[in-house]
Amino acid sequence: MFSLKQRIAVVTGGGDGIGKAISEKLSEKGAVVYILDVNDDAGKKTASTISENGYQAHFLKCDVSDQKQVKGLIQGIYEKEGKLDILINNAGIAHIGTAENTSEEDFNRIIGVNINGVYNCVHACIPPMKNTGGGVIINMASAASVIGLPDRFVYSMSKGAVTTMTYSIARDFVKDNIRCNCIAPGRVHTPFVDGYLKKHYPGEEAEMFEKLSKTQPIGRMGSPMEIATLVLYLCSDEASFITGSNYPIDGGFVTLNT
Repeated sequence: MFSLKQRIAVVTGGGDGIGKAISEKLSEKGAVVYILDVNDDAGKKTASTISENGYQAHFLKCDVSDQKQVKGLIQGIYEKEGKLDILINNAGIAHIGTAENTSEEDFNRIIGVNINGVYNCVHACIPPMKNTGGGVIINMASAASVIGLPDRFVYSMSKGAVTTMTYSIARDFVKDNIRCNCIAPGRVHTPFVDGYLKKHYPGEEAEMFEKLSKTQPIGRMGSPMEIATLVLYLCSDEASFITGSNYPIDGGFVTLNT
């Protein structure tokens, strides 16, 4: 079950955190994974580790907010492989702030990656998918897109856009055998979380980690591999009847806190 043998997959932000877990999981199930990431070191390391473990992965440095760059890289993958089966729009950046104290510069930066980046990748990948009989698109949304969180103004807005883009893409391209879904994680224990706690709560990291973990009814944060496993299912033929859906994976954070 859940075989992705000979599928060609693109994972944006695939070098670290959730993206790294997704890249590893898809490759383990037979996909040839192209990791697109702005971070050279992380992207190369993840691709190298996957290859050393006997699976197939390649790293391409990419700023998803740059449409010209995205189009060039996707076209190169398509020409090399002859098809493109899976797109995982995972690249994204976080931001803390309200509508009052969020600067225009930060607002545009978040939009550039979290919204334009998803659009740029979808815009580039849909034609190859149509040309070869279909494909799967998974967008990374967030629990923040469906519930009001303090100090997450532009981040929540950007993830709300990802959710509604998902519905539109699914509707417009269902006739082309392109399935599009999104995933809405709650808090997931990634290197970003550790870095955030170290920066903002020096000396109190363990205490704050426990506090954040307990905000989810299930009592802990999720793991990147748990997110990756859901992505695998939605990419597989076993999920061929699923499109236009938003999947919460948040330890009950949204439904049990509202």
